[in-house]
Amino acid sequence: MTSAKNPMGAGSGRYPAGSLAFPHRNLLGLAGLAPHELLFLLDEAEQWVELNRQPKKRADLLRGLTIINAFFENSTRTLLSFEIAGKRLGADVVNMHAATSSVKKGETLIDTALTLNAMRADAIVIRHASSGAVRLIADKVDCPVLNAGDGQHEHPTQGLLDALTIRRALRARGETEETFSGLKVVICGDILHSRVARSNIHALTTLGAEVRVCAPPALMPEGIEQLKVKAFHDFDAALAGAEVVMMLRLQLERMQGQFVPSPREYRHLYGLTLDRLGKAAPGALVMHPGPMNRGIEIDSNVADLVGEVGAMQSLITTQVEMGVAMRMACLDVLTRKARAMEGWA
Repeated sequence: MTSAKNPMGAGSGRYPAGSLAFPHRNLLGLAGLAPHELLFLLDEAEQWVELNRQPKKRADLLRGLTIINAFFENSTRTLLSFEIAGKRLGADVVNMHAATSSVKKGETLIDTALTLNAMRADAIVIRHASSGAVRLIADKVDCPVLNAGDGQHEHPTQGLLDALTIRRALRARGETEETFSGLKVVICGDILHSRVARSNIHALTTLGAEVRVCAPPALMPEGIEQLKVKAFHDFDAALAGAEVVMMLRLQLERMQGQFVPSPREYRHLYGLTLDRLGKAAPGALVMHPGPMNRGIEIDSNVADLVGEVGAMQSLITTQVEMGVAMRMACLDVLTRKARAMEGWA
């Protein structure tokens, strides 16, 4: 296990030592982060992957600190992942659900932010249905804020855990350090409404991957090419030579109007079947941030695909595992200044 005091790569030229490796107070998005900042967070997560596979999964780095998970939007896996991450680091974790909060009684978001700040939390994790809401709260509180997904903006820890999942899978096959350089990644599905797609695009393009996005015309954001991706409406064409295939669910709860003819037609054109996966590169990796709509955007025999090293395989459950480790890393890094760690003043 690497030491949080002497993180893997620091001082070796991979990235600067101490707070210069990640000088940001908050983690609100991945847009604008430098390659070395992303790599630093990925490397920091590696130690927690190993800890989480041990019988005793607890560290006391954050003992005495309080983390508030303020979720103004329903979530199961992300909330659970952050809660487990905080507790495994030894923090006191409090979950605030919007359904039982004063927001339902008419309290403004700013008043909620001021209330959370008055409780003197040491870090706040926020999910909100409105893009920009997390930044608004971050500007009103004195502690670090982690974005657990805001509207159609970003979901930064998902982008990071996906990058970590890809890197570990490719390294298991003997890939070199330049894992992402030229890597062909296809992200297919509801690109328009997906904050996961945006965070993955920012992370993967920054690290040197070639990202292709594929969606029906109605679910493809206008001007998406400005994010340095290649846009496709033909899934079969997008899959040609792809080494990673990341599927997204149809976010019907965010749609107003008819975006796709029918689930059956959508599956016919954009569903990942075993035959269609055969159009990708040999040994292609399959990913999905969940929850999955089996039989619509992805077939069960693809979602559950288990292959030998070098064969096509699904990494969907691995993504869940990497999520806990990645969120532990982010909570650790963002609270280092408060813990007066050497080099993080």
